[in-house]
Amino acid sequence: MLASLLLQRLAPFKAHVLAIVLLQLVQTGATLLLPTFNAKIVDDGLVAGNSEVILRLGAWMLVLTVIQVLAAVLAGYLGAIVAMKIGRGLRQELFDKIHSLPDQDVAAFGPASLVVRTTNDVLQLQNITVLVFSMLVAAPVMGIGGVILAVEQDVALSWIVFAIVPVLLVIMLLIVRKLVPLYREGQGLVDRINGVLREQILGTAVIRAFVRQPFEMKRFEAANDALTKNNLRSARIVAAMLPLVMTVVNLSSAGVVWLGGHRIIAGDMQLGALTAFIAYIMQILLAIMMAMYVLSTAPRAAVSAERVTEVLNTESEKVLPGTNAEGRVTRPSAEGLRFDNVVFAYPGAETPVVESITFHAAPGTTTAVIGSTGSGKSTIVSLVPRLLEASSGTISLNCRDIAAVPLGALRDQLGVVPQETWLFRGTIAENLRISLPSATDSQLWHALETAQAADFVNELPQGLETTLSQGGAGLSGGQRQRLCIARAILRPASVYLFDDSFSALDTVTEAKLRAALEPELRGATVIIVAQRVNTVVSADQILLIDEGRLLAKGTHDELLESSETYREIVASQMDTEEAA
Repeated sequence: MLASLLLQRLAPFKAHVLAIVLLQLVQTGATLLLPTFNAKIVDDGLVAGNSEVILRLGAWMLVLTVIQVLAAVLAGYLGAIVAMKIGRGLRQELFDKIHSLPDQDVAAFGPASLVVRTTNDVLQLQNITVLVFSMLVAAPVMGIGGVILAVEQDVALSWIVFAIVPVLLVIMLLIVRKLVPLYREGQGLVDRINGVLREQILGTAVIRAFVRQPFEMKRFEAANDALTKNNLRSARIVAAMLPLVMTVVNLSSAGVVWLGGHRIIAGDMQLGALTAFIAYIMQILLAIMMAMYVLSTAPRAAVSAERVTEVLNTESEKVLPGTNAEGRVTRPSAEGLRFDNVVFAYPGAETPVVESITFHAAPGTTTAVIGSTGSGKSTIVSLVPRLLEASSGTISLNCRDIAAVPLGALRDQLGVVPQETWLFRGTIAENLRISLPSATDSQLWHALETAQAADFVNELPQGLETTLSQGGAGLSGGQRQRLCIARAILRPASVYLFDDSFSALDTVTEAKLRAALEPELRGATVIIVAQRVNTVVSADQILLIDEGRLLAKGTHDELLESSETYREIVASQMDTEEAA
């Protein structure tokens, strides 16, 4: 997974990768030549007393050192550029992907996990990319070249090289094998601690109101301790790597010096060859340590690659191939919004959330959806902009199947007020212009007046330019709701969806708002999800939803006569006589 992801991401940077590889080869080649030159200086210069050899080879060593440094700097610089661009591309792709996922998939991953995948997991992939460029290219060349040149210096001592390399490889494989499950568990624990932290920050008011601070502190402490223990276990394993490697290095170096000293005394080996052999032993060990460092980091990056790929491979909101902005006509029908036997079920769920929903909402009419909590009202509304995808059945808008209309073209025809009133960090004007970027200030004020929000916005110190905090913190629930309504009606649309959008308003303000909306939305198809009967009494048709099914539909008076369930809902909120 990690290798395929990196290879895919490196494809646009072929020239950079080739340059880095060449620079690494130059750097490694210079590193390998230095001990040989040093051996010749010792044997042909110092021992023989030839100063000309010392100066000539010393000059070459200086040139090689300069080349080595320049190659290392350039390779590191190019590697960092490629790694940062790969990270930037992945973050952007993940961000775009998250915004294209259906709501049920976003909920399945969870906001905290998606944040970690976009930030921490991408950072792990950036780090491994830098390591690959700086170490993994040079390590095999240095290791193989070191073995060849060490054998060339003295064949008799070369058995030490072939003895220590397998030992170090075994150490490396054992460490990597231990790290993979720990890193996989660790990334999950990072998700968990982010989820707990996010929940506690968003729920601060509730935690304080119910004096839950001690409980929540223990809950966070448990998540924090679990992550710390995981990190300590993996850190201990990584920390054990250096002492083990250094033990092998020191023993092998002692063995080379001891055996090489005997061979020099016996006249079978020159002093320079021994110094070069020791240098090559150290280079071989350095190459293995570099590879071990990369491979000890690779398990965490591999887990991150799995998590990033999981998001990227998740199917986006359906944009069916072979369709255009015109969509396809399902059958001749009146314009407006039509549901034909629509079913929606979450993947793997035993029962559907909504089932066999059929109705027609004509232009210029208001359709209200009412029912008990959890009956599927909001799900029906979410199917229209395709925030959720219908499992079966057909939803058509103006005689076109919405499944065949590009998402952008579909949503441009909709004005939506979601159940959760969400405002972004920025000015009120910026929040309103989300639905219509070209709107003038006069259009903004007109939308605010219609939504009964102009008065309180006028009283704010900077009016439209008042900066809101994330989520609209500092505003009341009713104020946030009215701003969201103003944002929706600012956009000219053929369908307006109000998902329980009047729940935070008092009855007087709601009555004024509905009266103001009527002329503004004349000619459009309006769908209102509501809990209060007084919100739906004037609707052209009311859909009574119970346990995901359409129990009854009709006007308020018709349902009072035909539906016992509707009468119970009305009776629970007002006297039947008053409702009639």
